Amino acid sequence: MRYFIFISYKGTSFHGWQIQPNSITVQEILDKALSVILSEDISTTGAGRTDTGVHAQVFCAHFDSAQSDIKTRENFIYKLNSYLPADISVSSLRKVKNDANARFSALSRTYTYYISRKKDPFTDDSSWFIHGDIDIDSMNRAAAILLEHTDFTSFSRLHTDVKTNNCRIMHAMWEEHGTQLLFTIQADRFLRNMVRAIVGTMADVGSGKLSVEGFNDIIKMKDRGKAGKSAPAKGLFLTGIEYPEDIFI
Repeated sequence: MRYFIFISYKGTSFHGWQIQPNSITVQEILDKALSVILSEDISTTGAGRTDTGVHAQVFCAHFDSAQSDIKTRENFIYKLNSYLPADISVSSLRKVKNDANARFSALSRTYTYYISRKKDPFTDDSSWFIHGDIDIDSMNRAAAILLEHTDFTSFSRLHTDVKTNNCRIMHAMWEEHGTQLLFTIQADRFLRNMVRAIVGTMADVGSGKLSVEGFNDIIKMKDRGKAGKSAPAKGLFLTGIEYPEDIFI
């Protein structure tokens, strides 16, 4: 039986989602917890990879088990959460069709990036503090331009093994909430480091270092070297993953 497990995690102490040698990752911790609680060797497949320090309010992984009654077991999620560290939490478990895939079945993913305009010790590990004026209107004009393009090579990490740098962005917008600026972006797929590169370049627009037209030109150049620096990982959250309902049992 295949299951989708939905979790959230604070990425500060982890070297991302995916298992790596000599590093503590979310996948390693979750696989161990599931294996202990279910008394069988469990290996999860995640909806994607998040970089070191990136957080997830919503993350999904799938795993196969010889047991078909996990969902109905009393207190299963409670027991699993009791075993997991405080910075990882399981919210739900759902049975899915055997060909459902947490990564490839996803219709879209949504990320939110947090910028703080005031130094705050309580948001230091979950936002990027930027001192000085930021023009949110200019950044939103730049955000609207993203929807006009599909090739985001300029915002992709170099030397990756992906076959295409094309993505379809459905939504991109900045909002102001008190002393914080929130950038929400939804797309059918994301390239490695893409959101952080976009945010870093947009920060140049907001500070007046780069024009909106210059932002558009950077996308057209298809050259990562022309874009701005990547925003810090600590301000980035995966906040949503959309799946077709017909994969769930």
